[in-house]
Amino acid sequence: MNQYIKMLVEDIHSVIVATVDEKGHPMTRAIDLMLEDGNTFYFLTAKGKAFYKQLIERPFIACTGLTGGQGTMNKKAISMKGEVTCIGKEKLDEIFAKNPYMAEIYPEKASRGALVVFKMVKGEGEFFDLSTKPMTRASFTIGMNVSHQDPYTINENCVGCAKCVAVCPQKCISTDQVPFVINASHCLHCGNCYEVCDHHAVTRR
Repeated sequence: MNQYIKMLVEDIHSVIVATVDEKGHPMTRAIDLMLEDGNTFYFLTAKGKAFYKQLIERPFIACTGLTGGQGTMNKKAISMKGEVTCIGKEKLDEIFAKNPYMAEIYPEKASRGALVVFKMVKGEGEFFDLSTKPMTRASFTIGMNVSHQDPYTINENCVGCAKCVAVCPQKCISTDQVPFVINASHCLHCGNCYEVCDHHAVTRR
């Protein structure tokens, strides 16, 4: 888990965050993830912003960020969704020390009076890497002990016809045994295997 949180904060840093407004409509904005401690990440906002009001009223976010690199096939992505909590001024000085550019935006300590820090307390994340062949994905959590279930699995109805193998874009279905096995760490979740199976051997979570 730690490597993905570290990547999210240090390598990606700027992410798109979604919340819900008072009418129940989705809203997004770009924010910087300021700090991580190996277990979670921290960000801040000002009390006068709509973002702050939304976080207080509905303390849940979803966020996605991409690493740099030229071209889509060289990028890595991390997405997170979960519950956040306001911790006030805690870690604010540490955030400014870690992110010197913030002092250019809020130069005097007095100007930082409206700033408050939030942290994710419980959430689920997914890492997605298109630069590998086949692509790689992995799941992780913050503040939760969750056994991730694979979105698609192959059950005992499998007869080994290999229709699923023929339509799998990442060729991540092992035919070494029957029933076949989907390698979830390379699966695109496209659902092709589910659609073509005549024996109802592919189950979808």
